[in-house]
Amino acid sequence: MTHSLHLFPLLLAGALALPAQAAEEKPADAFFRQLASLCGKAFEGRLVEGNPSDTRFREQKLTMHVRECSPDVIRVPFHVGDDHSRTWVISRTAQGLRLKHDHRHADGSEDSITQYGGDTIEAGTASLQSFPADAHTAKLIPAAAENTWRVEILPGQHYSYQLQRGERRFRVDFDLTKPVALPPAPWGAKP
Repeated sequence: MTHSLHLFPLLLAGALALPAQAAEEKPADAFFRQLASLCGKAFEGRLVEGNPSDTRFREQKLTMHVRECSPDVIRVPFHVGDDHSRTWVISRTAQGLRLKHDHRHADGSEDSITQYGGDTIEAGTASLQSFPADAHTAKLIPAAAENTWRVEILPGQHYSYQLQRGERRFRVDFDLTKPVALPPAPWGAKP
């Protein structure tokens, strides 16, 4: 009997530790929370990796705006000069996160190449999530079937949007230390 009494405090301590372990935040949830903490703010960026076809990204002002945030969906318009056609949509899924690219025309109608992207297939980290192209993307844009998009958030430092496909690399970094004036609403959104 004395053995069980001595073990009781250890068992109780173990039982108390279980809820704390169960409450540990998943990397995708931590990433989503960090992105949501930027809601309502805009940041200027610059192209840090690209190829010759990315000239407009080198020559235009690049701005991201964490514009719409709900518990399950965050919409981040990506403005390239006066082109307000692009919005990154990051949403929760049962397994992790999804990244979609919402492309619109100036009249708000959907572009024929829109809603492409993919879901996370690995846990990732609180600061980095990878999104391999999904079946919809492969059908819509066959050349993008091997795409992997990566989004990195280093709070108080930078937000990075990256595309990788074979030798193709594209990366824009946004400075999170200096919020900028909010850009206009993206095409297709309510002002």
